[in-house]
Amino acid sequence: MADSSLSSNNSSSSLRDLTHTAASQLVHWREPKKSAAAFGLSLLVLLSLATLSVISVVSYLLLACLCVTITFRVYKSVIQAVQKSDEGHPFRSLLERDISVSSESVRQLADQFLIHLNWFSNQTRRLLLVEDLVDSLKLAAVTWVMTYVGAVFNGVTILILADIIFFTTPLIYQKKKAQIDRHVEAVRLKLEETLQSLQDKLPGAVKKTKVE
Repeated sequence: MADSSLSSNNSSSSLRDLTHTAASQLVHWREPKKSAAAFGLSLLVLLSLATLSVISVVSYLLLACLCVTITFRVYKSVIQAVQKSDEGHPFRSLLERDISVSSESVRQLADQFLIHLNWFSNQTRRLLLVEDLVDSLKLAAVTWVMTYVGAVFNGVTILILADIIFFTTPLIYQKKKAQIDRHVEAVRLKLEETLQSLQDKLPGAVKKTKVE
């Protein structure tokens, strides 16, 4: 049982490492062609969602994919007929590849989801019931700002901006690392001073509870 649990943990850890590595390579443009394709496709889908319904976007994507695969299949069939070759189905290697999801993978994903769900539930309860006054005030400030953001942007627009930031920020940071670090450090120090000043002004009973 212990060996099985250890194997499961190692597999889950390797899966997380692989996902993190792949995402890191994409956002840092280690392979420009793959990064450009991922950025272009994700941005195209989000822009489509901003103007069309989800059903329309999914239908168009599937239709485009079918147009490409059917055209390629017919093209290869014609080429094989002309050359009288016997290469077989052009997508044979993909069709024969095992893409079934194992029960072990489902259990690992369920375990990871349960861990994050429990963490989210505990944090939500802690913040909403004001276990730490400063943290709850931070949440109130963030939600207050988000009300203004929501009044200006809808959800899809925010996702589009997030997608652009996700793919462009690492490149900008690599080129302007020193300047950005200096400004971020200045903002961090200013924020810490503000929070410390706020904590000093809290009633004694609240600060005592916080320390405990």
